[in-house]
Amino acid sequence: MPPPRPAEPELTAPVEDYLKAVYALERGGDAAATNDLAQRLGVAPASVSGMVRRLAEQGLLSYERYRGVRLTALGRRAALRTLRRHRILESYLATVLGYPWDRVHAEAERLEHAASDELIDRMAAALGDPAFDPHGAPIPTREGAVDERRHLALVDLAPGARARVVRVSDEDGALLRYLSELALTPGAELTLVERAPFDGPLTLLVGEARPAVGPSVAAQVLVEPIADGTAGEGEGAGAREAAPTTTAAPEGSGERRRG
Repeated sequence: MPPPRPAEPELTAPVEDYLKAVYALERGGDAAATNDLAQRLGVAPASVSGMVRRLAEQGLLSYERYRGVRLTALGRRAALRTLRRHRILESYLATVLGYPWDRVHAEAERLEHAASDELIDRMAAALGDPAFDPHGAPIPTREGAVDERRHLALVDLAPGARARVVRVSDEDGALLRYLSELALTPGAELTLVERAPFDGPLTLLVGEARPAVGPSVAAQVLVEPIADGTAGEGEGAGAREAAPTTTAAPEGSGERRRG
């Protein structure tokens, strides 16, 4: 077994949810606004203000009025620890227990606050220490390292460009089922054939199919451009490890949101 993990403060489920939400909002590069936190967590702005002050006193957040909220080093470690639990749980549910990928997010949300670090480490080892969850989100290591590369949204891809899906938004089960029907899952390669004017649909080439998706759906799919000569190689310039494709086939058939 790996060496013991450095001690972390005991955190309640609501605190972990706050830290995870701040981490997600900070990914845009700016401090998290309290109104954005309230919307993301589904709570009143007044509740957010009180919790932010409390977490700042505990050294988990830094907060300046009118300038937003940021994680401290301590808060970032705690947020990544929760994200690791969540994404390992998703991977285990999908790979070992056969859950469809559109249901693992909600289950992991319920389990992430109860699972011990030892259990998560054992699950990760049983899975071969995966680097990405079923939706393509990077899994932090037990030491707190995480792949934070930014990726292009499909909606921002230029017509004629080829790309590989690397991540999809994971919170909407109906969206995940729809993406599976279109084969827009992590690892899939596509070409943007054309973009209709006035926020019209994007026509894609995915294998032999030519699906059309609206801009709101395309905004939930992150891609990396494929340079000429790299399609289908899986390794090489710009390639990254794809999430297991076996989890991308829900029964019966993303990075702008949290993971």
